[in-house]
Amino acid sequence: MNIVTAARNTTLAFDTEAAERPDCWTYSEDTGFTIRPGHSLVAALQKATQPGPSGRCYSFSCYRATEYVILLGIAQELEHRNPALYEQLQTHWQQRAIMSGQFHDVFLREYGSMSAPLPPKYYVPGDRLWFRNPDAHSSDVTGYEGSWVIYLGNGEFTNFWKRDQPYTLTSKCVELYHWRHATYRDDAGELQMDEQIVEQRVQASLQDEAEVQLILATMLKLRDGKGVYRDGGCIDTSREYPRWVCPVTSDLLLPAL
Repeated sequence: MNIVTAARNTTLAFDTEAAERPDCWTYSEDTGFTIRPGHSLVAALQKATQPGPSGRCYSFSCYRATEYVILLGIAQELEHRNPALYEQLQTHWQQRAIMSGQFHDVFLREYGSMSAPLPPKYYVPGDRLWFRNPDAHSSDVTGYEGSWVIYLGNGEFTNFWKRDQPYTLTSKCVELYHWRHATYRDDAGELQMDEQIVEQRVQASLQDEAEVQLILATMLKLRDGKGVYRDGGCIDTSREYPRWVCPVTSDLLLPAL
């Protein structure tokens, strides 16, 4: 519930290269973004992901955004259920961030696999999941290899860039499908994505039910394996959800500093 609430309140600026945080955070290459002493981890995460009165949105990739939302939900639960572990988490984040593969290992469980995929359209509120871009060319654009989201329930998935417009399974599939139609090379020869073209094509497609059904027939297939772009769609075979946090049963073990 905490994760879903945090996800619904999150609004960010999409950026795969830049990264910004409020002044209660500090950064170094060795430790990542950490919390300045005297600041609450929960409050700092909320400031980074939930715009205040100024409306300022900070730059994130979709993957890092899901980490902050999940971490916020876990930290809020620890405050109430396991204060001792919350204090350890707070202390850890004042010295070193836990990111990427290590974040997955420390905080999450994964269920489903390529050999034993989850049933189609099986989503649990608060789960993190990945929609793969099945187009080999446009997936070479940095940040467009796929899309990490959190399932909100009620058939909705996070839209961290426009929180009042959550994705449905249909709209997410249509968006990823049209990434292939919006790539271009900039003056430096780097492959880029024209979001305006994506938005225009998505809106046009959603007005044509026959076209939507053709797109979904392609995109609702399970994804191909890593490095393979053949007949698969955008649907991943697994989901991720938080580890246990109550004092007696917790299996959330923070790494040594």
